[in-house]
Amino acid sequence: MCGIVGWIDYGRDLRTHAATVRAMTHTMIRRGPDAGGVWLSERAAFGHRRLAVIDVDRGTQPMVVRDEDGSVRAAITYNGEVYNFRELRAELTALGHRFATHSDTEVVLRAHLEWGAGAAERLNGMYAYAIWDARTEEVLLVRDRLGVKPLYYAPAAGRLLFGSEPKAVLANPLFRAELDAEGIAELFAVPTAPTPGHALYRGLYEVRPGHLVRFSRAGLHSARYWELRSADHRDPPEETVAHVRDLLADAVGRQLISDVPLGLLLSGGLDSSALTALAVAPGAAATDKISTFSVGFPAHESPEQLGAWNVADDEPYIREVVAELGTAHTSVAVTGTGLLAHRGAGLAARDRPGWGEPDTSLHLLFRGVREQVTVALSGDVADEVFGGYPYFHGSGGPLDEFPWSRHKSSPAELLRDDVADLVRPREYARERLRAALAEVPLLPGEHAFDRRMREISYLALTRWLPALLDRTDRMSMAAGLEVRVPFADHRLVEYLWNVPWRLKAEGGTPKALLRMALSGLLPDLVLNRPKSGYPASSAPAYRRAVRDEVEELLRRDAPVFQLVDRAKVRRLLDDGAVLPGPRAAPHPTGGLEFLVAVNSWLSTYQVRIT
Repeated sequence: MCGIVGWIDYGRDLRTHAATVRAMTHTMIRRGPDAGGVWLSERAAFGHRRLAVIDVDRGTQPMVVRDEDGSVRAAITYNGEVYNFRELRAELTALGHRFATHSDTEVVLRAHLEWGAGAAERLNGMYAYAIWDARTEEVLLVRDRLGVKPLYYAPAAGRLLFGSEPKAVLANPLFRAELDAEGIAELFAVPTAPTPGHALYRGLYEVRPGHLVRFSRAGLHSARYWELRSADHRDPPEETVAHVRDLLADAVGRQLISDVPLGLLLSGGLDSSALTALAVAPGAAATDKISTFSVGFPAHESPEQLGAWNVADDEPYIREVVAELGTAHTSVAVTGTGLLAHRGAGLAARDRPGWGEPDTSLHLLFRGVREQVTVALSGDVADEVFGGYPYFHGSGGPLDEFPWSRHKSSPAELLRDDVADLVRPREYARERLRAALAEVPLLPGEHAFDRRMREISYLALTRWLPALLDRTDRMSMAAGLEVRVPFADHRLVEYLWNVPWRLKAEGGTPKALLRMALSGLLPDLVLNRPKSGYPASSAPAYRRAVRDEVEELLRRDAPVFQLVDRAKVRRLLDDGAVLPGPRAAPHPTGGLEFLVAVNSWLSTYQVRIT
């Protein structure tokens, strides 16, 4: 896994701007601690930081292919893993291509030379890459189908800047950190339902999942190469269950390929336990005893119970799985002291205000995992494709807000009246919801209930999941850890999209289909465990420190009060109320941490509010 950056410019010779390209590349050093390089040409410059996972010795980047006369034909800077690269390599070899490495990077580059933009449709994996065609002088940016790997870009007249994270673009003096009304709305009104393609900063965008962006002298063009398609599901229940198990087993098997140490994140929940069971199945894993990891808290800072999102302690379930499957398990301790010491980790990794304590806690978990392995498999995406979240169930009534935000307060409630009048946060959120629902590929003649569940599933996959994947990518890559997500395999996602809800939740049981597919692989205690989200620390010292910092902000002319109403915050604190924060699950420090993060972001990143 890696960090990529680039600069395309038709108005200057980029060979004279090596220092700026290196500065952009240096911002990606945490994503790629093993090696780095830049490639410069007159109109295109690429940078790359590498986390070596496949073909450790030879897969250096940026990578180029030259014509017989020695001139560059194409160059690539690539971030990700393509799990079917061996099959593609064999196919390309049969077509006459010759390979100098065993890396998936070279496979992607040569696939592009053979099939052009159509190469993306052949890839199975998580990836974000840029390819410069020296003959046509155009660049192609490509992002994987579900958006597991990020890719940002900033277009201007005759110029394009891009990078794996905003910090790469911000390192170029041609781009300024500015926040306009739409950015404020994204930050405060839809923090857990980010609009696809938007990137908060004015003039900065994300390549949308399943899309490619082409930039040339003629300008910029974005196109979709993958989308969900609705169709009648004709497989009988028994065949559906068997096919789901086969697809998941194949995805896990592919994602166990690594030239460096690999493990699994194990919470004791159904999803992570499923991956672990499939990984230790005969013939699946490369080692006799696979490593698993979980987050743990000191006894006096035990996990909080936060309603339907966090309902039970993970530890008894983890012990059951480890005993049954015989993994080498490590519990990574996250303490209140550690949370306080690394409070800036979320902002530094995201380049925007995030989720506070859950970000920091996850980052500390990943740091602990990275001490033993370089790659870890995660159970993320299972709840979105199998319908495991509480909002999938009991979802009657009008769909007038994002389901995970229903009946919850929003950070937008803290905005100053003049800012709210300009931003219109409620209207903005509703407009974004309507736009999302208009995208749903509905099936003609579908029953009203099935249509509603299809709509909720689409919202989960395209609005909630990006926020979750963004958090996982940033917190893991900031620790130099590659996290893979087998449940994001596009073949599994496509198949499950058309499985009727009555089978996904047979008998009213959340994720019943996944439970049936895993029958016989897991202990009944784990197989029947209800959904429980990532645990939250109850460390009292951490809460006090966050509260004290907000009190300190209220005593001075802090930048955050350009946006937030000081009197509203004061009143809520005096009333003992929980300030609204950017999480789907309520948390005592959530809104407090959000205020602190917004203030730090505005000052540290020198964000100009326009």
